[in-house]
Amino acid sequence: MRDPLNGPALFSPSFIDALRSYAPELLAPPALGGPLTEVPHATTVAALRYTDGVVIGGDRRATEGLSIAQRDIEKVFPADDYSAVAIAGAAGPAIEMVRLFQTELEHYEKVEGLTLSLEGKANKLGQMVRTNLPLAMQGLVVVPLFSGYDQRKETGRIFRYDVTGGRYEDTDYHANGSGGKDARGSLKKRYRHDMDRASAVDVLVEALYDAADEDAGTGGPDLIRGIFPIVATVTAEGYQRVSDDDLRAATERIVEARGRGEG
Repeated sequence: MRDPLNGPALFSPSFIDALRSYAPELLAPPALGGPLTEVPHATTVAALRYTDGVVIGGDRRATEGLSIAQRDIEKVFPADDYSAVAIAGAAGPAIEMVRLFQTELEHYEKVEGLTLSLEGKANKLGQMVRTNLPLAMQGLVVVPLFSGYDQRKETGRIFRYDVTGGRYEDTDYHANGSGGKDARGSLKKRYRHDMDRASAVDVLVEALYDAADEDAGTGGPDLIRGIFPIVATVTAEGYQRVSDDDLRAATERIVEARGRGEG
């Protein structure tokens, strides 16, 4: 690491650029001998828009090969006050990417005195996904789902990525991960443009429930252990996590409806 008192001035609003100047070795991907398969993987995450903003969530299971590595992993994080990121893929690199992304946004705000636009945040995350490509080629794929409240347009927005860092905006909803296809099928069936917060949370929980019903890598709500998906809303009031009591109630409504042969 270079001496910060004698190195280049720290004027860059990008924390990653500053790190690249002073300690580039910390950004270098670790050298791997070959593909890795037996590492914890986070699975299904989803997001959808509703009248006040967006709701984003993820199941709690991490898998390691054919085993359950963790039953209560967290896959949804606030990126800053008005945005959130959910992770699918190799859990270790994904969580490290989220922490670096949070620091990048905080560093920009402190240096510039204002926040990035939502689109600017989405572009930053795309650049970070692109830097993970060497690890993705060795099996450590990280595919985040980014969403937030656009204060300029006064609406919620959802962004997804491919492994090369390609960024795509989804108008209404999207789901990633091993159960993403099943979750998207459920969202397509239940989604309505005029949903309020309660309805949007119910639809998201049901999508994760349906994904868990079809995908072994996705964990369903666990009423016995009290483990429920991580779900959060992002609106003009900021990032707010939905309580476990609300998620338990939503889960019980789904179970009762399925018991009556509905859904």
